[in-house]
Amino acid sequence: MDTQLLKAFQAVAEQSSFSAAANSLHLTQPAISKRIASLEAQLECRLFDRIGRQITLTEAGRALLPRARQILLAVSDTQRAMSNLTGKVSGELNVATSHHIGLHRLPDVLRQFTQTYPEVKLAFEFMDSEVAYEAVRHGDVELAVITLGPEAQQSQDKDVEAFGVWADPLEFVVAKNHTLANSKKLTLKELSHFPAILPNINTYTTQLVKQLFDAKSLQLDLTMATNYLETIKMLVSIGLGWSVLPRTIIDGEVQSISINNVQLQRQLGVIAHREHTLSNAAGAFLELLKQHQTTTNSQYEELI
Repeated sequence: MDTQLLKAFQAVAEQSSFSAAANSLHLTQPAISKRIASLEAQLECRLFDRIGRQITLTEAGRALLPRARQILLAVSDTQRAMSNLTGKVSGELNVATSHHIGLHRLPDVLRQFTQTYPEVKLAFEFMDSEVAYEAVRHGDVELAVITLGPEAQQSQDKDVEAFGVWADPLEFVVAKNHTLANSKKLTLKELSHFPAILPNINTYTTQLVKQLFDAKSLQLDLTMATNYLETIKMLVSIGLGWSVLPRTIIDGEVQSISINNVQLQRQLGVIAHREHTLSNAAGAFLELLKQHQTTTNSQYEELI
């Protein structure tokens, strides 16, 4: 079975769109349609139902999708294993990361990596940490540099291996002219009377905050949600609510406040699939992050 047909099928299935699949594979829509038709002919079954503009998987399509993923991952893994035998660090490296980490943590690492391995073509995709986690699980990217949730930190996921790189202290912040800005010590109850601006509720950061409020049986008044931390900082700075932000991005635009007996910290790191062979490029990038881990974490221990 031609893997190019399976790639076309997977792209259409995951994006529910022939045109989007064509764009992602740098093909024309007729070429995608032809590959799907060829695959359906080989398997002697229909893989998609097309009702108007809506595209859904048939029962056969739903059965094929996980198998197609396994086949494509096995082929990709084999290609990497053979390429690794040369020992050469080159080719394309697909990495996912969040905007915050890409802007505030990775520049020095990327500068050193590109200088050391100029033959590697870096392909970065910016996405939420939770989405990047799934991208590694599904084999869409080799590595993801993300906020590590509890399942990654505790190595509970049989598919994903995590390596902590940076401690990321978080601070409660308000506008400089906010009612709470000059308070010495606050309680969560006092804070609960004011609206919060946080990342989406399904993110690890907001879940950390929500757990604090739930433990005290307090209501978290989440009036706005966005995953762009710079946007959150701007909204806080004009007095629309309080938030929790990484210490690395706090500046004169907002005011840090202390909450009694509360210290929040995230762990940022890199994840890879346990069962997939890393390319030489991915292995080199991972080793560089591990080297960065020692110096960076020691610096943060002094700050905490």
